[in-house]
Amino acid sequence: MDTKSIYTNRKNIVLLATLCCFLWGSAYPCIKIGYKLFNIPTDDITSKFVFAGVRFFLAGLIVLAISLVLKKNIFSFNKKEMLEITFLGLGQTSLQYIFFYVGMTFTTGITGSIITGSGTFFSIILAHFIYKNDKINRNKVVGCIVGFAGVVLANLNNGSLLKSSFSFKGEGLIMLAALSLSIFSIYGKKITQKLDAFIVTGYQLSIGGLALIILGYGLGGKLVGFNIKSTLLLIYMALLSSVAFSIWTILLKYNKVAFISMFNFLVPVFGAILSAIFLGENIFDVNLLLSLILVCIGIFTVYKQHN
Repeated sequence: MDTKSIYTNRKNIVLLATLCCFLWGSAYPCIKIGYKLFNIPTDDITSKFVFAGVRFFLAGLIVLAISLVLKKNIFSFNKKEMLEITFLGLGQTSLQYIFFYVGMTFTTGITGSIITGSGTFFSIILAHFIYKNDKINRNKVVGCIVGFAGVVLANLNNGSLLKSSFSFKGEGLIMLAALSLSIFSIYGKKITQKLDAFIVTGYQLSIGGLALIILGYGLGGKLVGFNIKSTLLLIYMALLSSVAFSIWTILLKYNKVAFISMFNFLVPVFGAILSAIFLGENIFDVNLLLSLILVCIGIFTVYKQHN
């Protein structure tokens, strides 16, 4: 069975996309735990950039190392292609995670993971204007409305529309991170039509991660507190990034953006559950439970048309 048939089989898509979302969902509590293990204060944004940069730089190196083991030629790109990959890395990794890491400082793991699901809406809308065979229809509209209702509900205190806990430096930046991911995921789909998606993922993670490291250290950031526990956490975060981004990039290469992006709604589900388990956050809040239910309904509504 060739690569394309593996990544276009419906059962495989569900399993692989769900795996990616589980891994990304696990990143939310890991980030919070990482801040504590590496002694990064809440207001130390530059050290968070270093933390993120090391994670993604390592993830990229892992992917490129695996590419070499698989006897892929990782040096076959021309100048124009490398510029495209560099732009992808700076956008999909650097810019997105600048927004993400700062935003996560000012919100909970559960709320942050749910808002990230808004990236699905952005992807579906952008795909409508970019791809002729990926237009918005009734199912997608209903799914987006229901899912977005869940995102909004997650940010209300005691169900009051007049007392929203939304803030730009927290939830707002998380939403910008989701928009950045959607835009650059579509851009990545474009360039991987002619390039090896696995190798592109390795380079974009490494380049984006290196940019974050340079930015963080340049602005006075640092990464201290290395021990067995913190190092293992960092390695896990690098591995989850290398696996999830590699699989996701290949899925996007061979399938419609809206079809694959809808699985992003699973990230809030896994993020909420794992945050509750590892951070002790309250998953039993009525608003959060209702928002998770709405998000899941949104997934099912969009998915129905693809069966």
